[in-house]
Amino acid sequence: MDLSEKRIRIDAIDDAIFDLLNERLAIVSEIGREKLKVGASIYRPEREREIIERLSHRESRYLNDKTIEAIYQEIFAISRNLELPEKVAYLGPLGSYTHQAAEERFGAMSEYLAMTNIYSVFKAVELKRAKYGVVPLENNTNGMVGDTIDLLANSELKIIAEIVLPIHHSFASNCEHLDEVKRIYSKDIAFGQCNEFIESHQLQEIDRIPVDSTAKAAQLAKEDKNSAAICSKIAGKLYHLPIMFDNIEDSNKNKTRFVIISDFINRPSGKDKTSVFANLKGFQKSGTLLDLLKDFSQRGINLTKIDSRPIKTKSDFSFGFYIDFEGHRDDPHIKDLFDTRKDELKWLGSYVKTDE
Repeated sequence: MDLSEKRIRIDAIDDAIFDLLNERLAIVSEIGREKLKVGASIYRPEREREIIERLSHRESRYLNDKTIEAIYQEIFAISRNLELPEKVAYLGPLGSYTHQAAEERFGAMSEYLAMTNIYSVFKAVELKRAKYGVVPLENNTNGMVGDTIDLLANSELKIIAEIVLPIHHSFASNCEHLDEVKRIYSKDIAFGQCNEFIESHQLQEIDRIPVDSTAKAAQLAKEDKNSAAICSKIAGKLYHLPIMFDNIEDSNKNKTRFVIISDFINRPSGKDKTSVFANLKGFQKSGTLLDLLKDFSQRGINLTKIDSRPIKTKSDFSFGFYIDFEGHRDDPHIKDLFDTRKDELKWLGSYVKTDE
């Protein structure tokens, strides 16, 4: 085939894809009506993961696992909004990394509510102003987000999914040349994550102005003639601030784990993770934590994270533990653990485990 014939063939394939998507969405619409009749949740992370994994096992020279996931996350987002338009609360402002994580999972068609703090995200979901909330849980270089753990430990909302997002910082400015930059805006953590870039470009003597978020930094730099922002690419795009340098972070392994919270419970998928908050009786006694760890070990439960956290409702120096482990609460050996430790383990959710 010559070039014009190949283009005709591509047009025919696009028409077929279009028709098949219409057919798929018609079935989705029918399913949505059935779910609404019985009050079932529209978002089923375990079902979406099942589809992606099934397709990932098919032979393809051109579609790898990440490509398949990227394509189908968009299809899922469109499908969910066809079933029922979604409201998603997230830790703002517009253009934050949490906003980026939320859009990655829920797509451009959802309605997003930018909240000023993590507490407000939980409140929006609890009061049913939003169906889902997206909040940061941990960063692999800066550790756990204490506010998120505290709120999970005291809320009836559950983690229903997780998102692991690589964090890439950009250097954005209206200046044409680097020597025109007199001030840099960013979040204090972001400055620390870009030390090598700052030093190698001889920017260490320039005023560094810490602000609440990297999105706010982009907004301020847009309005300040001789300034720049260390921000996300999405923030630069939203505030029409040109990117001068991309991926300026010291480590290309910098990731943040976000969790999606809601008011429903996931069914087991066969590839799950469970999160709990452990408030142990007699914590001051020697061996109390060791006994808990033995309970996990004896049941063959693999722990993937344990992190201590002060219990703010108590006046002494009491500590609880945020714990992640493999499996679903409904798995028999995990159900047995909860039965044994029912007064000490607060279940925070069981959800599909993400490949990091």
